[in-house]
This record gives sequence, structure tokens and C-alpha cells, in this order.
Amino acid sequence: MISRVREHRQGQVERLLLVLMGARLALALASLGIGLILDFISGAENHATSWPGFYVTVALCFVATLVYRPFVGAIRRPHRFGAINVATDLALVSALVLFSGGKDSVFTFLYVAVGLYSGVLFPGLGALLCSAVGSATYGLVLAIGAFGWLGPGVGSAPPSVLLTSWLVLSSGLFAAGGLAGFLARELVRAGRALDERTEDLLQLRTLHQHTVESLKSGLLTTDLTGHVTSFNQEAQRITGLSRSQALGRVVDEILPGLEALRCVQSEGGALSRSRMRFAGQEGRELHLGLATYVLRDGGGEARGEVVIFQDVTDVVAMEQELRRSERLAAVGELSASIAHEVRNPLAAISGSIQMMHAQTPAVGAGAESKRLMEIVVREVDRLDGLISDFLQFARPGETRREWVLVTEVFDGVLDMLEASALEGIEVECDVADGLEVDADPAQLRQVLWNLVNNAIQAMPDGGCVRIEARPGRDEAQEEGEDRRSNPQGKPHSVEICVLDQGVGVPPEVAEHMFDPFYTTKPRGTGLGLATVHRVIQEHRGVIRVTQGPSGFATKVEIRLPCGEGALA
Repeated sequence: MISRVREHRQGQVERLLLVLMGARLALALASLGIGLILDFISGAENHATSWPGFYVTVALCFVATLVYRPFVGAIRRPHRFGAINVATDLALVSALVLFSGGKDSVFTFLYVAVGLYSGVLFPGLGALLCSAVGSATYGLVLAIGAFGWLGPGVGSAPPSVLLTSWLVLSSGLFAAGGLAGFLARELVRAGRALDERTEDLLQLRTLHQHTVESLKSGLLTTDLTGHVTSFNQEAQRITGLSRSQALGRVVDEILPGLEALRCVQSEGGALSRSRMRFAGQEGRELHLGLATYVLRDGGGEARGEVVIFQDVTDVVAMEQELRRSERLAAVGELSASIAHEVRNPLAAISGSIQMMHAQTPAVGAGAESKRLMEIVVREVDRLDGLISDFLQFARPGETRREWVLVTEVFDGVLDMLEASALEGIEVECDVADGLEVDADPAQLRQVLWNLVNNAIQAMPDGGCVRIEARPGRDEAQEEGEDRRSNPQGKPHSVEICVLDQGVGVPPEVAEHMFDPFYTTKPRGTGLGLATVHRVIQEHRGVIRVTQGPSGFATKVEIRLPCGEGALA
């Protein structure tokens, strides 16, 4: 701060020196004109100035300015250079006064001018010292005139008159220098206070900017017309818009649906914490938690609006998982109490119908009864299969985990697909070599088969199913993990994806795809994907359904823990 004030002061001195040199040139020109006018009025025989001394002094004013100008801004100590300029100007002013009539010179006011700017350059004692030097030089000029060193009659006057002239000019010189010094000192104090306030303001502004940019929430402000006036870094990341793209736009163009949501919240338009859907980058649907507040100025007047929003997509997914788990727990309790109670009567019904079927003749009226019995047996078998699926979902078998190569699981599924000989279905496979997962191979194979089978059923007119497996990276790696804990940069998870070119999955269906008994198929049970979800959960993995990339309608992504030897 001190060095900045010193630099500011030096810059101020340099600017004053430039003004001084400009004033010197102007006064030199004015003195030249005044001298010529006085000489013309006095006549050729009786010059008002002492020729050629007066004009030589005027010429020296121009020479001094030309010599000193290149040094402004190039010297390291401008105050010393300013003292040289003050001394030069006092000498030049004294010469002008001396060669233009001494005490009767019209240029004596220039002493006061030098006292004024010397007070600005050197406030305090410096100004008084310059005034003292100016007073002494004027006294010397009066003494030269009194002794007649420039010729008889030049500046001659009684001593009392000379003393009075000297006292009057000296008083004016000291008054001008003191006043200029006082004003300059106050100006310096005000400048220093202004610099301190400016520094505090800059620090506060920097702190505010860093705080806003460091927030893990999107933040934007608007004016009274709803146009965006600020847009922080997290807001850019969430919306995919740069600050230049967002500034000046209406906030509803950046967050579509905000106005409608605000109107639903309250008639006054004030929005408390709420959530809304948002189409993110690459078509990914996000859930935003947001709130708006009135932006007020220092006087409490409304100046716009503050909108704070966060990407709570993961939170929404966790809430859905929690609700699904609660439903699954309820289903498990229900299945434990009624599964066997339902299955035992079914077995009795099936056995009785089969006995009746064996005793019913194949012709006549008995043929119709036999057909009905076959329907009953078939439906009982279907109901028994449904109960088996239900029990497998509610009470899955023991998981036997081991380190299994993903390529082996994929090969088993591809063999089953080749045996099925599906017409119009093309299967693509892209698996990185060496990937291992900690999983039950049979259950993982069943999961992959169910997903591929669902993808095929979603393409009644044929199409391409693509299955992929690649190393995944967790959040710690994406944000820059400690290299000492993972020196070779090995992945911590494996991502398995199943993509299809089917009809796609609407968002409202994707939310319930893994719920038990939720199905869009006419004869589906709604337990296949629910079982898949449960198996993935038991393997400490995650599964989600999103919109597919270019060329594919749906993408099902599974992330499972990776083996120690992955990509070795």
C-alpha cells in the first residue's frame, strides 16, 4: 500500500512538471509579447526593457523547456528534478524582472506563480523554503537596481520604497506558497484516503467475485426487466452456456419453465426452494433445485432478482432408489407370508385337474371338458411360473462372487443369441480386453441376457443391438486423485452398456422401469428389470437408463466394481 501511494505521488509530480513546462512556454510567449508591446509603446529611443538581456532571458525559457522535457518520466527521483525546475524558474523570473525595470517590472507577479506551484510540488517546509529563495532572489534584484549595476535610473528608488516592495512581494510569495502547500497536503491526504478506499473496494470486489465463482451452485442475477446481469462459473457448467452467451438474455430463455414454476408456487411470483426438469448438454435431462430472491440495493429498493440453482439429478436418483427399496422391502415381506400359501393350493388344483383330465373320455361331451381342463392346467402352470419369478425377485439365491472376465460373460450371451437365430437383428460387441469385475458370473450373464432381450423386443421391425464394456472412472479420478494411491491410473469400475435402435423410452417410463410389476408389455410380469436392478444393487453397482447417442434410441448403463487386474 505504501509503495502504491509513493508511486501515485511520483506520478502526480511528473504530471505537475509537465504542466509546469507548458506554463513556462506560455509565460515565455506572453513575456515576449508584453516586452515587444512595451518597447513599441516606449519608442525606439527609450526601451522599456533592457535589450538584449530581456530577450535572451525569454529565449532561455524556451531552451530550458526543450532541455528538461525529455527527462520527465525517465528520472528515478522526480522531486529533485522538480527542485531544479523551481530554481531555474526563479532565476529566469528574476532575470525577466531585472531586465524589465526592477521594482517597476510588470513581471513581478511571476514570483507568486512560482510560489504557487512550488507549494504544490513540495507541500509543507519545501514550499516555505522555495518562497524564501524566491524572496531572496527578488531582494537581490532590488539591490542590483538600487546600486545601479545595470545603468543609471534602472530600478532606482529610496530604500524605504524598495524595502516596502520587497516586503509586499515576500508576503504574497509566502502566503501563496503556504496556501498552495496546505492545499497540496490536503490533496495528498485525500488522495491517500481515496487510494485506501479504492484498495478496500478492490479487495471486497475480488473477494465477492471469488466467492461467487467458488460456489458449487449456479448463481445468476437479473435486472427489473428479467435480463441476466451476472452469471457465475457453476451456472455455465450446469447450463452449458458461456457468460457472454447468457448476459443480456431473458432468464426464462436460460431456465425454461422458471416463470411457470414461479406462478404455480404463489400468486405473488415469489419462488421458494423447488425443483424443475432441465435439458442439459447432449440432451441429458437434469433435475435442478432452485430458488429466487429479490435483489435489493443499499436503500432496500428492488433492483432485480437472484436465482440460485443446483444440479440435484443424483439426489433425485437416490430418492427414487430409496423409494424403490422401500417398495421392494414391502414386497419381500408380502411374498414371505403368501407365496407358499398360494403355491400349495395351486399344486392341489393342478393335480386334481390332471387326474380329471386322465379320466375324461376323448370324444363326445367329454372332449369339451378336456379342452377346458387343458386351459386350466396351462394357466396354473403360468401362474406357478409367475410365483417362481416373484420368489426369485423377492428372495434371490445366494450370490457367489468371483473375479470374472467381462469377455467371458459377453461370449456366453453372444452364444445364446446365435442359437436363437433372430431374424432382422444385428448384434455388435465392443469389449476392452482384460476387464474384470467382482460378480457372480451366472447372475451377471442373466442380467446381460435380460437387457439384450428387452432391447430386441423394443425393435419389432429389426435393428442393431450394441453391447459395450469399457473402463470407468469414478469422481475421485475425474477431479484428480492422488497419484500415490493409484500410480498406474487403473480404473475403479467397469461400465457395461446395452444400446438399441428401438422406439425409445419416455422419461415418465424410465422413472419406473425398475419398479416391480411395472411393465409396458401386454404379457409382461414387470419382474425382469426389477430383478436386474436388485442383482446390480447386490453387486454394489448402479444401473440407469438414458437417451442413446447418435444412431441409437436407448442406452442402459451399468457400472460395477473393477477387478485388481483390470487392464494389467
